Amino acid sequence: MAKLPVVAIIGRPNVGKSTLFNRLLKRREAIVDDRPGVTRDRKVSTVEWQGAFFDLMDTGGYLPLTSDVFLAAIREQVHRAVKEADLLLFLVDAKEGITPIDEEIAKIVRASEKKCLLVVNKADNKKIEQSVYEFYSLGLGDPVAVSAESGRKIGDLLDLVVENLPEAEAEPEETEKIHLAVIGKPNVGKSSFVNAVLGEEKVLVTEIPGTTRDSVDTRFRYMDREFILIDTAGLRKKSRIKDSIEYYSAVRTRRSIERSDVTVVMIDAAEGLTHQDKAVIALAIARKKGVVLAVNKWDLIDRGPKMLARYEAELKNKLRNLDYIPIIMISCKTGLRVQEVLQVALSVYEERKKRIPTSELNRKIGDILREQPPLVKDARPIKVHYLTQVKAAPPVFALFTNRPEAIAANYRRFVEKKIREQFGFLGVPITLAVRKK
Repeated sequence: MAKLPVVAIIGRPNVGKSTLFNRLLKRREAIVDDRPGVTRDRKVSTVEWQGAFFDLMDTGGYLPLTSDVFLAAIREQVHRAVKEADLLLFLVDAKEGITPIDEEIAKIVRASEKKCLLVVNKADNKKIEQSVYEFYSLGLGDPVAVSAESGRKIGDLLDLVVENLPEAEAEPEETEKIHLAVIGKPNVGKSSFVNAVLGEEKVLVTEIPGTTRDSVDTRFRYMDREFILIDTAGLRKKSRIKDSIEYYSAVRTRRSIERSDVTVVMIDAAEGLTHQDKAVIALAIARKKGVVLAVNKWDLIDRGPKMLARYEAELKNKLRNLDYIPIIMISCKTGLRVQEVLQVALSVYEERKKRIPTSELNRKIGDILREQPPLVKDARPIKVHYLTQVKAAPPVFALFTNRPEAIAANYRRFVEKKIREQFGFLGVPITLAVRKK
């Protein structure tokens, strides 16, 4: 498979970058809002046009010479986007004309010597389109007039993008990708974890809760395996989601969980496992995803092995029937056990794919189930015939019996416990279906 060229949309805030991003993707992928600074991280998705493929990157709006913590960080993100992109789409506003910020961005683009298309957005009709010629003064070639909102001349823009794409570079043969979602409450260190894993500030990090609003995918390799790391917006209780942007961020977080194989649920060591953390874990379990519990900021708690053992025991007690979830005490700040999270996540991924032959299942568990059948509440006996695995990733088992309706929840948990005792399934929720034979 070839490595796809990267096309980055850059520009000052509120010129329609996320609207253009969504228009080119033909779906509402990025959060769109009229307030400046809504897009904070770089977001990448693949676009296909006339048989050509490229990765499209949406970026935060560029505002120079600002002390605002978000906008200063956005500026750095745009610099990185310019550095990484093969082609730039510099977006300006037809209705507002050229601003000093546009001129400064143009200087950066010219200095980068990267290929660039100057895209004049909000040219909703021919009359407005006549005004685009003033943008020649930016020194970036012919302006391309479009309307991202209505879709006007988007096809022409895509034709130009494809014409200016570099030839795709060959990369190693396609490998299996492990989708790893990082989820948890706001401000527990999810983006810091991503940065610690990648060894660079790929994702915007500040100490203000709610910095990450879109989900951001990053590809990397670890132990010769390819990972897609999904950094997500923090999940809040619904009652606390007062802002429309936070609402859609929560929706995208749930989508990120849906498309993950393994979720790393991060909690704050000082706070411990809260009801909200349990709800986050329950969400991942309900979606049948592998789960790793990462307890961040352990450097502020660590008082030796005894403290670690006691803390872990308390967590397992709070998890109750979810005590199969691996727990790792980490510090994104110091790097403590961050790599171990990846190792365990890889193990959980393999466990989730595992398939046990029916003969082996019944050889190791069959006799136990027949010797300890479900309790009978009437005169009719319950016979357990056999157990088989009917699906992997996620694992689903079928228990065949003469009376499926008589199998209580506690017996299902007993069967699951015996499966785990014999075959593991670390960090993986198991589904047990009871069928009649």
